[in-house]
Amino acid sequence: MPSPWPRRTFLHATGGGALALGLGGALAHPAGASEVPASAGTFAAAPAATSDAESDAEFDALRAKWRDLILGTGFSPTAEPFRTILSALGTTAAGYLATMAPASGSLWPGRSWADPEPDLDAESYAFSATMNDSYNRLRTMAEAYSQPGTGLTGDTGLRDAVLTGLDHLCSEVYNERTTRYGNWYNWQIGAPQALMDTCVLMYDHLSATQIAAYCRAVDAFVPDTVFASYTGTSTGANRVDLCRGVVLRGIVGKDPAKITLASQALAPVFPYVTSGDGFYDDGSFVQHRNVPYIGGYGAVLHDGVGRLLALLRGSSWEVTGPDTQLFLDTIEKAVAPFLYNGLMMDNVSSRGISRIGTDEHRRAHGLMATILLVGQGASPEENARWRAMVKGWLRRDYYYPALSNPGLSLIRASLLQSLQDDASVKAAPEPVEHRLFPNMARATHRRRGWAASFSMASNRIAHYEFGNGEHARGYHTGAGWLSWWGDDFGLEQYSDAYWPTVDPYRLPGITASRKPLADGEGGNWGQPMPDAAWVGGTTDGEFAAIGQHLKGLSSTLDARKSWFCLDDSVVCLGAGITAADGHAVETTVDNRALGAAGAPVLTVDGRPQPLTQGWQATFGGARWAHIAGQAGYVFPGGTTLGAVREERTGSWRDINTGGSPDPVTRRYLTLFTDHGVDPVDGTYAYVLLPGASAWTTARRAHDRSRLRILANSRTQQGIHVPRLGLTAVNFWSAGTVERLRASAPASVLVREHRNGTATLVVSDPARQAASLDIVWNRRVTKVLSRPATVTAASTGSSLTLAFGDLRGQAGAPQKVTVRLG
Repeated sequence: MPSPWPRRTFLHATGGGALALGLGGALAHPAGASEVPASAGTFAAAPAATSDAESDAEFDALRAKWRDLILGTGFSPTAEPFRTILSALGTTAAGYLATMAPASGSLWPGRSWADPEPDLDAESYAFSATMNDSYNRLRTMAEAYSQPGTGLTGDTGLRDAVLTGLDHLCSEVYNERTTRYGNWYNWQIGAPQALMDTCVLMYDHLSATQIAAYCRAVDAFVPDTVFASYTGTSTGANRVDLCRGVVLRGIVGKDPAKITLASQALAPVFPYVTSGDGFYDDGSFVQHRNVPYIGGYGAVLHDGVGRLLALLRGSSWEVTGPDTQLFLDTIEKAVAPFLYNGLMMDNVSSRGISRIGTDEHRRAHGLMATILLVGQGASPEENARWRAMVKGWLRRDYYYPALSNPGLSLIRASLLQSLQDDASVKAAPEPVEHRLFPNMARATHRRRGWAASFSMASNRIAHYEFGNGEHARGYHTGAGWLSWWGDDFGLEQYSDAYWPTVDPYRLPGITASRKPLADGEGGNWGQPMPDAAWVGGTTDGEFAAIGQHLKGLSSTLDARKSWFCLDDSVVCLGAGITAADGHAVETTVDNRALGAAGAPVLTVDGRPQPLTQGWQATFGGARWAHIAGQAGYVFPGGTTLGAVREERTGSWRDINTGGSPDPVTRRYLTLFTDHGVDPVDGTYAYVLLPGASAWTTARRAHDRSRLRILANSRTQQGIHVPRLGLTAVNFWSAGTVERLRASAPASVLVREHRNGTATLVVSDPARQAASLDIVWNRRVTKVLSRPATVTAASTGSSLTLAFGDLRGQAGAPQKVTVRLG
């Protein structure tokens, strides 16, 4: 067949508007069940009978749309960043073409999919992954053939190699005669997506026989039964990926029933869940039943849904329904809180942080483009907000700006560049807010100039996830990890080879036993959870009280940790720190990554410390410390502070079996408190001041009226900040702290306002309070507003609030407003 290039321009007749398709519809939850509905419900029904010509025209139009959604539209291949991206694509494809050598069991030398003992164990994963990767390489080659400016545009040799590769894979491994081995994902998601994408790009060169064979293979490995129930590996982002593969198989194979089935099968993804995988009403997103994953599977879900809705809009399978807004709302409820100045926070990316070639910034780049794509189907007001939000992230990322990423796909780069060039869109600043995510044990705190995020584990959320040989040393990422970034500093903290080189027992903010843990502690896909219910907190949307009943992984460690998030600082308290592991227990105040050669000055109580690598010291009664260009740390009442400067060497292979074994070295400056071997009721208290100068830090250390620590024990932890009118207490058990009394475990935050009112926000993080009484010994004349969970309230010389059963509130804050006397 002749090359399609002379008669196919970049902006196809049907697809010049592919990026302006809009996403006005969404999918309704099937009534009363998690199964795919037998009827179409709010979905478009199967298309009415049409002529073959009409039917073919619709499939052709859908194929053209998807082609645009792969390749991108409306950009100049000679302009940056597109010229560089296209050149890199061409270079990669040329390398694949030059080394491709079809043989029994492989397309490339040394990359065999022929498993000598095919089964479902971990050893077989590598073989199925090679099969999947072979399809990915063919897709890359097909893109280089179809794109301008690659140096291989319309190259017949490249075309023939792609066609040869497709036939070789089909005849040898990916066909209806093969029994699946290794990783299910490679057979049901990875390979079908790459295969169908390649078929779309090379469609004019494929025979009917070839198309039929490829479609039979997809049907064999992704049978209709994968959509029979919303369970197992067919939930959340996985369900969206499965739907994508089958929708495209239906388009390529001109099978309307497949498109109908897969479009309907998206339905369970959109309604909010109350357990397991999916989006929650509080903005949480969980995958693999107990792992926070908005930066991984959540991003995949958004990208997949955004593309599928754009693809099907205006077709016989267009999807409409009331759940559209639920999906759109997740952009601001679930995604945006974890994007900061162009990075996606690591604590919601799980295994992804252990992969070489990815980091917080690169994970954010694609997601920012996805937000722009999804926004085309949102309301004008939402779309305008999101475009301003994304433009702000683009502008403020000094470390790795998205448009400098050569790994961006052309469609993502074109969306981002178009926004960058749109002078009518003004970059939005980062909001000042606190967001609490009780259903995934995470929180984010944003202030002018910095942001912080908190990562915990509970009897609902795993310590961490280990699987596929990935994330081998992430075992303490749920032990109270406090990550933070400045607006114009620190954006590289977790992105410069941090994970293969950091001491995994000294992540910032954690309390952990030094008991050695095995790589992958807890087992492959074990996702271990502690037996700890009280994890969460309360917030008024600006300030917050957060708490974690910490129980160590494979350890006897037990502790109570609290964080009180204020306007310029985070107050960090720990108490009841007890263990009997026979090893020391430490709380890491901070562990700053310094890159390959960084050496900022550390000042302790006004005295600069040595810059020598390998230096370490212990300071008795330390009142404050400061790391130049980073932060200040205040220790109320003084503390014994350990400090270490060190160069640490590791490899990506250490934490991920797919990583490079090459050694990487980075410098660190660590501040920590050593609670000793087998501590009993150990404590700590410090205040983190991101971006503060040494002068400000010293002044804060000597200003004892600015902050009062009201309690720091295993029963209660609380603070009072007079200038903010703020009192916050985490009640680990019933009791009284100053003016506040709780009849059961609770988190309570009180703010007195200058207009004579006060706000109280109360939560039951443990989800165990059948009833709860809160007493505030302060004169109150009237209750101005209260939630339905407050069954009774009395005012006068004190305020008493009686809450009913809070166990069904999922730890959500309950807000009460009163008038003061």
